[in-house]
Amino acid sequence: MALKQISSNKCFEGFQKVYEHDSVELKCKMKFGIYLPPKAETGKCPVLYWLSGLTCTEQNFITKAGYHQAAAEHGLIVVAPDTSPRGCNIKGEDDSWDFGTGAGFYVNATEEPWKTNYRMYSYVIDELPKLINANFPADPEKISIFGHSMGGHGALICALKNPRKYKSVSAFSPICNPMLCPWGKKAFSGYLGTDQSKWEAYDATRLVKSYPDSQLDILIDQGKDDQFLKDGQLLPDNFIAACAERKIPVVFRLQEGYDHNYYFIATFINDHIRHHAKYLNA
Repeated sequence: MALKQISSNKCFEGFQKVYEHDSVELKCKMKFGIYLPPKAETGKCPVLYWLSGLTCTEQNFITKAGYHQAAAEHGLIVVAPDTSPRGCNIKGEDDSWDFGTGAGFYVNATEEPWKTNYRMYSYVIDELPKLINANFPADPEKISIFGHSMGGHGALICALKNPRKYKSVSAFSPICNPMLCPWGKKAFSGYLGTDQSKWEAYDATRLVKSYPDSQLDILIDQGKDDQFLKDGQLLPDNFIAACAERKIPVVFRLQEGYDHNYYFIATFINDHIRHHAKYLNA
């Protein structure tokens, strides 16, 4: 599969690059950011996948999060894909900010007209890793995943649906129980249809109840002054209760004064990089 390099910038002795490729799963051109640490010049490195939130492209995380120095120090490749297919000419795909373009929700859609292109789940867990492993000095046995908001939801479900695939998982302000929040109900209705039993396969709070073991160390940071927390979009308490019931370790940190944006992410990103490096470099 051909990769086209869009940009390359030296950063902390490594390189932040952006590539474009034709996606088989999504049937459109897709971009992803990839940071190659200095260590990648001499050997294979673990890979940390970042999933962004609503309205984001591959650019948000790589330009705003300030993760490069920590990734360089710990020798981690960091991959940040886009959040949805782009330019598929589907009627209604650009009608709202929380559904369609920029809002793939990391599911495989089953409903028309979305099911042909909106297959972000398979793209993230299958197509993208194969692409990374084939074209970069990546260690395919050492991968972890994290994300923000809709992407925090994506990271949690990818880890929970694929036991032992990821060494670790973390999230900033994740949508923890999408079946019960307005964003999730809108997205799941559109992509998956009205049968709510099909929604359970993409809801972290439901998935954790059937997770087969406790070998998953979850870190979640949540801003206490997050408007979306107050609006009932994120529902972390439901997820924490489900984890406690299953005795799955989760560190949940409610951060005083922080909201939902990238200033919050940049403040605590080094903690998350260290969390993953602990497992990826073990």
